[in-house]
Amino acid sequence: MGRVFTVSRSIEVGVAPRIAYQAVSRPEDMGRWSPENRGTTGEAAAGPAVAGTSFVGRNKRGRFRWVTRCTVTAADPDSRFAFRVHAIGARRPRLRGPIATWEYRFEPTEHGTRVTETWTDDRRAWPDFVANTFDRLATSGHTFADFHTRNIDRTLQNLKRELESADAA
Repeated sequence: MGRVFTVSRSIEVGVAPRIAYQAVSRPEDMGRWSPENRGTTGEAAAGPAVAGTSFVGRNKRGRFRWVTRCTVTAADPDSRFAFRVHAIGARRPRLRGPIATWEYRFEPTEHGTRVTETWTDDRRAWPDFVANTFDRLATSGHTFADFHTRNIDRTLQNLKRELESADAA
């Protein structure tokens, strides 16, 4: 089987698209839902990010920690939020190149909002063998597509739980 470059998962959240969008468009808050992301530093820390905003994402997987440089590529209120990861490093994101794109779409439903999170592997120039070997080392035996499928499911469940409990309060 060939390399999977895109993974997408959805969940219905019992809040309006505006509320879901406002939460996700603040990258510094992503650490509350993601099993890997620990929030951000940079321009996005001030509030909802707009297209062109850059931020440094802080990440942790097991005992490994790293940072990424990201730029918001879409900030369409209530419908779409996306950012591109284009640099990575241990303490500072020094290694530059296409890494990944993350996108969130918000569609109104009868009972709230369908939130769709999509990860796209932007490492197209990497040979499959190199990418798969790297991925399995970095994720304890999984491809990034498999790894991110599980992480996206957990992120969306955590987002749903937080937004619905905040909405009920």
